[in-house]
Parts: sequence; structure tokens; C-alpha cells
Amino acid sequence: MNSNFAIKPEAVRVVQADSKDEILELLSGLLAEAWSLEPAQVLEHLEERESLGSTGFGRGVAIPHARMPDLNRPVAALLKLERPVAFDAADGLPVDLVFGLLSPANSGATHLHALAEISRLVRDDRVHDALSDAPDAEALYSLLANVTDRDAA
Repeated sequence: MNSNFAIKPEAVRVVQADSKDEILELLSGLLAEAWSLEPAQVLEHLEERESLGSTGFGRGVAIPHARMPDLNRPVAALLKLERPVAFDAADGLPVDLVFGLLSPANSGATHLHALAEISRLVRDDRVHDALSDAPDAEALYSLLANVTDRDAA
């Protein structure tokens, strides 16, 4: 995948969560499992960033993100929630798509480029609707793979 961030099939899941805290826990576990990281360390970094202000992007999307040591490029995960959950988003809407992004501690602009790419994806109505309508993790990953490849071409 030609993109500002790496994502792989095992980093995409459809889950049920009942709170923002539960979402961050599930996301940390998924990122840690997919990218061989320590779950508690991932959660700590995501919660630290979240304490600065909600990463609820709007339109039903949240993009929790953090910088971490021991990474050599930005890596991502995607959770699609079975039911929308309140996430303190700027527009007040609950979220049902949660992109997690971890970047190297000293990544500077690279982190911002990866965040910008994710925000462009979810602002695109066709992509947003397709992700929202995807029935399972396989369909979600396939959509992401096709969209990021197409945009890079």
C-alpha cells in the first residue's frame, strides 16, 4: 500500500464498545497486537494525547493518535463500532469509525502527513459512506487498500 501510514488486515476489526475508555483500550490492544507493541504503553500514549483534547474528528469519526518510541514509520488500525459511542467530538456526534495512528517519537511532519491522509479519507463522502456500510473487517481493509493505492497513483 502506497501511503503515509502502514495498515494491514489484522489491524482492522468490527467491535462493540460502550465508552470512549473502552474504545481506547480496544484500539490499544489492536495496535499492539498488529504491530508487536506493548498494549499498556500504547494505551498510555493514546490517553496522554486524548487528555490534551478529544480526537473526535466529527462526522462519526475519531482519530486517536500518538507518537511512540520504537516505531520506524506511522502505523494505523481501524475499529468500526457496532453502535455509535459518545467521544466528545467537535460536532457532538457519537463515533462509529475509529482510526488509530501511531508514529515514531521524532516523526515531525511525517505524523502530520499521515493524520492529514486519514482526515482526507474520512472527509470524502464516498469513502466515508463505504466504510460505514462495510459489513466486516475484510471489506473495511479492502476499501482502505483500494483507496490509499488509488490516491497515491
